[in-house]
Amino acid sequence: MKTIPRSIRFRTLLIGVAFSIFFSIIAAKAVYLQVYRGKWLSERAENQYKKSVVSTGKRGIIYDANHRTMAVSIDVMSIAAWPRKILNPKTAATALSAALHLNRNAVYKKLVSKKMFVWLKRKATPKETKAVRALNLDGINFIAESSRFYPNKTLAAQLIGFTGLDGHGLEGLEFYYDSYLQGSPVKHRIFRDARGREFDIDKKPSYVFSGNHLILTIDGTVQYIAERVLEETVRQHSAKSALAIVMIPKTGAILALAHYPIFNPNDYRSFDQSVWRNRAITDPFEPGSTMKIFSAAAALESGLASANTIFFCENGAYRIGKDVVHDIHAYGWLSLQQIIKFSSNIGAVKVSEMIGPEYHYNILKSFGFGSKTGIDCPGETNGTLIPYRRWSKIDAGAISFGQGISVSALQLVTATSAIANNGILMKPYVVDSIVDPNGRIIKKMTPRKVRRVVSAKTAATLNRVMQTVITRKGTGAKAALDGYTVCGKTGTAQKTDSSGTYAKDRYTASFVGFAPAKDPAITILVVVDEPRTGYYGGIVAGPAFRKIAQETLCYLSIPPEKMLKRLRVLREVQSLG
Repeated sequence: MKTIPRSIRFRTLLIGVAFSIFFSIIAAKAVYLQVYRGKWLSERAENQYKKSVVSTGKRGIIYDANHRTMAVSIDVMSIAAWPRKILNPKTAATALSAALHLNRNAVYKKLVSKKMFVWLKRKATPKETKAVRALNLDGINFIAESSRFYPNKTLAAQLIGFTGLDGHGLEGLEFYYDSYLQGSPVKHRIFRDARGREFDIDKKPSYVFSGNHLILTIDGTVQYIAERVLEETVRQHSAKSALAIVMIPKTGAILALAHYPIFNPNDYRSFDQSVWRNRAITDPFEPGSTMKIFSAAAALESGLASANTIFFCENGAYRIGKDVVHDIHAYGWLSLQQIIKFSSNIGAVKVSEMIGPEYHYNILKSFGFGSKTGIDCPGETNGTLIPYRRWSKIDAGAISFGQGISVSALQLVTATSAIANNGILMKPYVVDSIVDPNGRIIKKMTPRKVRRVVSAKTAATLNRVMQTVITRKGTGAKAALDGYTVCGKTGTAQKTDSSGTYAKDRYTASFVGFAPAKDPAITILVVVDEPRTGYYGGIVAGPAFRKIAQETLCYLSIPPEKMLKRLRVLREVQSLG
């Protein structure tokens, strides 16, 4: 028998050992992967053929006070693609971009992506969906989703706001109440084989939960009236913008919160972002002479003056240190009532000097100036009311007639409503209730008393004083209504420029008031920004107040006061008979 050389035996042994080591390493790696990394491998494999899609139940509906729909979610299709199943990406990109009105290169990049699943267009229109279906392309998926729709288009857009592509609220009530409106999230899975063919799909659960509904205090008809009048006013006076608030003074409920210019939340991206803002809540401004009614309230409440207390108005010019306060007309002696009627700046300064800065500040603070009202809307401003210890003499005088202080439109209408409500300040609100999809009330907002700011006697005196503003020679004569007595006050405030000084050609015109005077049903504020043809509050904002008030009182079926007197007499006659 031939002996195998030692060198060959050594090589054979060496090769055997090497193979043994390699097989041991492979076996160890296999054991490691199967035993210790099995879960990770399963997940990696699963990700190759499974795609999880998260959808949500329908977003809750927003209704106005009469249960008319303001915002609703509708079913739409979103279009996606499985790139591995697209046979000719260039041809498909050309066809899809035309059907979906998308950039061809952007679509092509998605179709050649290494991803298993890509979105082509979320929430496509019915016309776009139909066009894509007609292409009959492999690898295209149609996934049902819901999209927000605003049937009234521009109506109350700044208040309601809008949602983004993911269905979350981005502005307005949609943002503030997003957690209530949002439907419950639901995850379902889509399965594909290596060639992208569908071999199993999780069924969507039938128990998808929709979001809760909001019922607003906003009355769509009153909102429409206010928006239409604002548009007319802005066009007539070549103004930059305007806003209006209609409030029920006894409860704080807001019937209308209107702006002009307007925007369409169905296509909010087509409008400048500055138009989206709810300026009645977010933007402070100097109120001008409307502030005089609160200075008068401080004087009356202090007991140092009555409506007939007279003040010398310096014949039109009053020096305070280096500054001079002017009136439009030169007045001598005026009563407190006449100071409000004729809107005397000097008279307001004299009233402020009489009551002192501390008392004046405390009354203004009590009316809510310098603090948020707490309304259920995002972005509310505090306004500006500096502490009285920092007031100079000219500061105290200027604040009495509405300069050196800033307020929001909401603060001003809420404070005026306190006078209409016998001196009681109410918290303003725009949502009446939140109900679940079955109609059960989850949360009910009830009128909330904040505090008493002045006595009922002071409020009654202010009521009589403010009525004179609407009479002949009063600054608010153009705000007079047919059949109703009105309490009101005009405001004309110079705006500051970038340097902080008052501009000579930029004004804010305003009018705030309530009606009927005896039993106020509504408080209305109109603010017109930078009118060009006329700028006095009584001339620009007063007529807008009159139009809104007249139509709203008629719509609310509040009879004229003369008719009420006739009805009372008739009832008395019938009772005697």
